[in-house]
Amino acid sequence: MVAQWFGHPPKKQINPDSVDKQNIYLSVFPAIGYTLQTKLAAILAGNVAFYTADKNTNLSAITSSIAFTQNKQFTLPVQYNIWTKNNHYNFQGDWRYYKYPQQTFGLGSNNDLTTDGNLIDYSYIRFYNTVLRSIAKNVYGGVGYFLDYHWDVEEDGYPNGRVSDFKLYGGESKTVSSGFGINFLYDSRTNPVNPSGGAYANVLYRSQTKWLGSDDNWQSLLIDARKYFKVSKNSILGFWSYNWLILSGRPPYLDLPSTAWDTYTNTGRGFIQGRFRSKYMLYAETEYRFQITNNGLLGGVIFANTQAFSDWQTNRFNKLQPAAGGGLRIKLNKYSKTNLDIDYGFGSNGSRGLFINIGEVF
Repeated sequence: MVAQWFGHPPKKQINPDSVDKQNIYLSVFPAIGYTLQTKLAAILAGNVAFYTADKNTNLSAITSSIAFTQNKQFTLPVQYNIWTKNNHYNFQGDWRYYKYPQQTFGLGSNNDLTTDGNLIDYSYIRFYNTVLRSIAKNVYGGVGYFLDYHWDVEEDGYPNGRVSDFKLYGGESKTVSSGFGINFLYDSRTNPVNPSGGAYANVLYRSQTKWLGSDDNWQSLLIDARKYFKVSKNSILGFWSYNWLILSGRPPYLDLPSTAWDTYTNTGRGFIQGRFRSKYMLYAETEYRFQITNNGLLGGVIFANTQAFSDWQTNRFNKLQPAAGGGLRIKLNKYSKTNLDIDYGFGSNGSRGLFINIGEVF
């Protein structure tokens, strides 16, 4: 597996703590990448970081990329996290357009990587937007609107005629999940692109309702928690817990909790996206980040994670799926501390692969 990249770091090496907060810091890189779900991919990725005010305001960031892949996929995601003056308001968004043939492996965590793969082709629009207001120091509350729209959904099925979990679950060719959300956030990080300390906790309750255009009424709860410890001057230890639960109702198959379907498609390094899927997802990861060169241009990480998905009929958890690996960090922008991440992960049952990201995984 091979990946090549061409970054554009800043020409002058300036202490980021002394940078004028009115500036905008842009990182852009074209790349030829390889991931388990895309095979070879031509990618143009970018990150813009900026401050909306000059004092007591967190760094805002907008991240996007455009990709064409060997598996005939086209992806265009845009994620934003914008803070207003003195962090009074926080605006978050996740917008995507995908044309995305992809392997799915059924429901639960007991499926087999080699025999249970089933190609499903579809088009997809995601439109998530949340507005949060400061309640207390580092504590925010707010509301949002969430739309998942899949259409032209078709499966290849199994050549031996076995009925897939996708078909057994419903097998719809078009689905709409539309509803509102209630969000509570604690965020003491000052740089979401590359946290060097602090903590993050996000609790999101979503209610998809027919009166807002959803096919069915269903509710979900997402709990995303992260903590960072400074081990030494140039090393960080991070912990991440990501738990995604369907509380009631019956979501479409492609809207169920699944590996690497978080906002930045980062859960489960070591496994292909969509490797596991079910009603309940529990996930935990830890990562040790360290500097390799004195000027900070190169760094490295060691990580380990585990995930568990419930059996889709009994709702019981009966198996953990661990993974581990390591990677390099290449500084793209010294001002915003944006890194290019190049990781290789090994999962259970022979799963393995290369993972490329802009900005830290969590």
